[in-house]
Amino acid sequence: MMMHRTLVLVALLAVVVSAQDWPHWRGPSYDGSAKATNLPTDFSKKKGVLWAADMPGPGACTPIVVGDRIFLSSVDAKRDKLVAMCLDRKTGKALWKHDAGSGFGGGSTGGRRSNYASPSPTTDGKRVIFFFGNGDLVAYGVDGKLLWRRNIQKDHGNFAFLWTFSASPTLWDGKVFLPILQRDTPVGRGGGRGRGRGSRGDDTGARAPIDSFVLALDPETGKTLYKQSRPSQARAESRECYATMIPFTNTDGRKEMLCVGGDVLTGHDPETGKELWRWGTWNEGHRQRAWRLVPSVVSGSGVALVCAPKRAPVFAVKLGGSGEISQKTGLAWQSEGRSNPVSSDVPTPAYADGNFYVLSDVRSALSKVDAKTGKVAWTVELPSDYRWRSSPTYADGKVWFIDHNGLVVVVDAATGKVVKRTWMGESEDDDQIRSSVVVAHGCLFIRTNAKLFCIGK
Repeated sequence: MMMHRTLVLVALLAVVVSAQDWPHWRGPSYDGSAKATNLPTDFSKKKGVLWAADMPGPGACTPIVVGDRIFLSSVDAKRDKLVAMCLDRKTGKALWKHDAGSGFGGGSTGGRRSNYASPSPTTDGKRVIFFFGNGDLVAYGVDGKLLWRRNIQKDHGNFAFLWTFSASPTLWDGKVFLPILQRDTPVGRGGGRGRGRGSRGDDTGARAPIDSFVLALDPETGKTLYKQSRPSQARAESRECYATMIPFTNTDGRKEMLCVGGDVLTGHDPETGKELWRWGTWNEGHRQRAWRLVPSVVSGSGVALVCAPKRAPVFAVKLGGSGEISQKTGLAWQSEGRSNPVSSDVPTPAYADGNFYVLSDVRSALSKVDAKTGKVAWTVELPSDYRWRSSPTYADGKVWFIDHNGLVVVVDAATGKVVKRTWMGESEDDDQIRSSVVVAHGCLFIRTNAKLFCIGK
């Protein structure tokens, strides 16, 4: 009888992921879009709020929603801890909270611009997997029971990134995917022979090579299924990438994991990690040494959109190819030069209904772009008081996004008209809000540095 009750309990706790959920950083379709209607647009910090949960500290992690549970990570500022949390979706009440990470701070800037709670978790409804910028990878059951933990730096060498590493894990097709695209020499003092961040070897100056690679892990045990080397001709900081791997299925049924960074875009066989094709580069001759890449690739209408760094264009690459693809034959279109508003240094674009929605943090503008032709339907200029670093979300015929200070803007996708501007931050000095607006179960979930708001009708 006890065994029967235990099995029933486990079955009840296993949640089936539905179309209304938001199980991954970029949503149910991995493209920043959600199927939703009748979402609230007349809201503020005091209007339309179903509940507001206090956060223990800041974190760029986007909330993950499945069933009646919300999963997210955060810094616990008072205790200098990294925490993994689960909230009740209907009430905001904490169901469980664990100290999950073994560190706190950020990168070379002393952590002010970022912290280790920047990657978003991912779930398949049975387990939720958290990754932190210090390399801690931790899996819990949806009930909060620890399933396994490991540290990627401990297992595969110290990260060689100038900034705080923040790629989110992708749980798809029965595997956890994580790209580690880093420079091939240590960061900081001593150059290639010193003891800078990412060093391999000993104090004599001898060092082992630093590799960029793609990991696939078993979500049940955390064991490595394969480690696939991912070489690059990029140099210095241009080898570094903070993007997340995105799944894609070709029209012929071929499954791929799209991986961008190190001046190229690649497609990988999810079963083996083998590189199926490669396209690039946006960095001609690999001349630019400081073009680290932040936005993830997004696919739609037969192309994959890559956002080159700084003020460079965006590039639409034809999908379905194989082998080494030349830049000319593989390119469907690209946006215009450095003065064009269709550019993004940090936010990952959204895709829906044949269009990309590109939020430009370097131009303070949002553009709707035809995915097949690159034609710009409209561009809306945005306030430039604070940076726009969160990624946009498409839902209910609108685009939703938030700036570093907590200003939420809602734009009508058909016309480009701003239908709502409301401030959700805590103070005028508030900064570094980078969590994307999440749409799930007919509600909006908006995270600031101090609160998680649930907005509904």
